[in-house]
Amino acid sequence: MSRIALTGTPGTGKTTVSELVAEELDIEVVHLNDAIREAELFGGRDAERDSLVADLDAVEAWLDERESTGADGAVGSDEADGGTDRDVLVESHLSHLLDVERVIVLRCHPDDLKPRLRERGESEASIAENAESEALDVILAEAVERHGTDSVWEIDTTDRSPEAVASDVAAAIEGDIEPRVGVVDFVEYL
Repeated sequence: MSRIALTGTPGTGKTTVSELVAEELDIEVVHLNDAIREAELFGGRDAERDSLVADLDAVEAWLDERESTGADGAVGSDEADGGTDRDVLVESHLSHLLDVERVIVLRCHPDDLKPRLRERGESEASIAENAESEALDVILAEAVERHGTDSVWEIDTTDRSPEAVASDVAAAIEGDIEPRVGVVDFVEYL
């Protein structure tokens, strides 16, 4: 069983792509932001951003427990030892901060990212912050710092269908494409 992070700046397509990948591969998807809220895996609230502050130690423990008992919570659901043998795709802008075997970072040009975030009802301050973070490669840099270039795949979603992106993500998960970092550059946005 492998734990794989599907990460990226909010609005890059993680949720849509994760569902398509789940259909293509025998892989379970954990929508981490939902789990943080529902299982109360947070240590407080960031009032300025109106968001929860995830407790990453609690998240790791929750994922470990979930994997040892099976996704449905029944001990022995998939394996005699009580664990699950299915790969798990952990989808969130935070998933690269966890202990994972592979990290897939979705990227999107900030000019395309901004309208997506507006459609979701994000504030202009949040939109500006996320667009700048995307142009500065913030999540990619964090992923490489934590996991190294041999465990990170950078995939551009700009002007691509979710199906095409999901195909690339599936190829990264299956090991059909080599890790790749530094193939996307949005610095001109700044």
